[in-house]
Amino acid sequence: MSLRHGLLGLLAEAPASGYDLAKRFEELLGAVWPARHPQIYGELARLRDEGLIEIESEGARARKVYRLTSEGEGELHRWLLSEPDHTLRYEPLLRSFFFWTLTPAELLDVAVAEAAHYRTLRDTYAQIAQAKEASGHTQTPSGRSVRTTLEAGVRLYDALAEWAEWVSEQARKDQSGSS
Repeated sequence: MSLRHGLLGLLAEAPASGYDLAKRFEELLGAVWPARHPQIYGELARLRDEGLIEIESEGARARKVYRLTSEGEGELHRWLLSEPDHTLRYEPLLRSFFFWTLTPAELLDVAVAEAAHYRTLRDTYAQIAQAKEASGHTQTPSGRSVRTTLEAGVRLYDALAEWAEWVSEQARKDQSGSS
């Protein structure tokens, strides 16, 4: 994913100001693709220059509301149908490659903390998903997509928690001297 496609996707649902887009981006996509306000505003300017979005209205304090153009809709559609980049850039997995440099006690501390972190994230995504279901938000196409993404978060963090718990078990075995 790129920031530009995330913004195009958010604007496909409804026009929004840069501030509102930054807030929604953080709320909905921040765990997947973090972006700061200056990055978002810079990308909005580029998208406008490329004709993928346009200013729908301007309000007080130069507040601009952006909307998707037909060219922007086409770009979003093209991106969704193209082959995604499946490269996984995830620091905890990179760090795990070097766990051998830790003592078993240090590794156990790291793994227990990671497992707790992943369980908390899983539970958070599960609660949000339940709230979306209860509110009827999943009755719309965009709501169903949000629910799909939340379910991916629940399942991914559950798998990562199980992995960290397995690492904890290995560290405990190493601490006790058995292998």
